[in-house]
Amino acid sequence: MIEGRRILVVVPARGGSKGVKLKNLRPLGGIPLVGLVGRLVSKLDYVDRAVVSTDHPDIAAAAVQYGLEAPFMRPESLSGDRIADWDVLHHALTTCEEADHCCYDVVVMLQPTSPFRRPSQVTETIVRLIEGDYDAVWTVSETDSKAHPLKQLVLNGDRLDYYDPAGAAIIARQQLVPVYHRNGVAYAISRECLVDKKSIKGDKTSYVVVDDLLVNIDTEQDFAYAEYMLQQNRSLVEAID
Repeated sequence: MIEGRRILVVVPARGGSKGVKLKNLRPLGGIPLVGLVGRLVSKLDYVDRAVVSTDHPDIAAAAVQYGLEAPFMRPESLSGDRIADWDVLHHALTTCEEADHCCYDVVVMLQPTSPFRRPSQVTETIVRLIEGDYDAVWTVSETDSKAHPLKQLVLNGDRLDYYDPAGAAIIARQQLVPVYHRNGVAYAISRECLVDKKSIKGDKTSYVVVDDLLVNIDTEQDFAYAEYMLQQNRSLVEAID
């Protein structure tokens, strides 16, 4: 608990990933991605329960090996690649509450694809949610100006156009207002937001900006980059140790 709030951690880890087969079981630094989340959660002594939501028995077994619980298997109806995070989190929350005969106040989503998260970043996200009485708090990173929406282009038949016509007025990057993207480190969501508002964001949402070096693994190239980062940066090794 934190300030009397029950904390449920949900680790979504389905078996049908397309970019990298059984991605959540792939080792990084000798430990499967789902195992890295389990090791991190073991350092968060305020967590009341931490479960993996998966449809694959081998992922469930690996999660349990590294300290997570696997009290249910995700139904096939929630295992496709177009299933929203809300569906997965709501199912995990209601299933755990029914089994545990209690209500959880905060649901924290920790995706295995962001392996370099730190315990302090997760804690900061949860504390910000509670102290600010927000619907949700997401971790974000500043987007490189090269990928700014006003610098993006679209192909319309044989024509090249700006994604946003306002991009035609951009001459220097100093004209760009910084934008941010979700980095997958942590999402903290109130029960009210998830159950009553049926959203992982809600109406009153805040953020934690993460400036650390991160990787979000979706492809083989991402895995190669993550392995390179581990070799080059000792602090990342310490973060998952």
